[in-house]
Amino acid sequence: MTTIPSDIALATDATVALAAVIRTFAAHTGTLHFLGTDGMLHLAAFHGAIPPPVMEHIRIIPIGKGMAGVCAELNEPVSWCNLNRDGSGVVQPAARSLGLAGSIVVPVRSGAALVGTLGIANIGERTFTDEETAQLIECGSSLVRFRPVPE
Repeated sequence: MTTIPSDIALATDATVALAAVIRTFAAHTGTLHFLGTDGMLHLAAFHGAIPPPVMEHIRIIPIGKGMAGVCAELNEPVSWCNLNRDGSGVVQPAARSLGLAGSIVVPVRSGAALVGTLGIANIGERTFTDEETAQLIECGSSLVRFRPVPE
């Protein structure tokens, strides 16, 4: 088990916590989604330059679509060393337009239950280690506190 950096653990806002996660992992951008009562992933926070056309695609994500949707469907991390080389169809064209390469999306869990996804990405190619992945999952679990209360 790793230790969550204090700037993530003590953040009082999802956007501030996400920015701290991005700094911790030396990434360039990131998103935090939570599962809604409609069964879709809803954007709770983002950090970095995301153009409006891309923002429209990531505000609400169906389970199974894109990296976040596949991560939620599998309840397992999904990563690519270079988004622009994906031939599987998982990485959506809007994601490629950001000019990002190395990325990872991990499940955000409350206990064993999936409640959302946390994704970070780098401009350059990057492969995340098993240790980094485990730490990112732990960071994601700490962000459950920002999950909206279901109506």
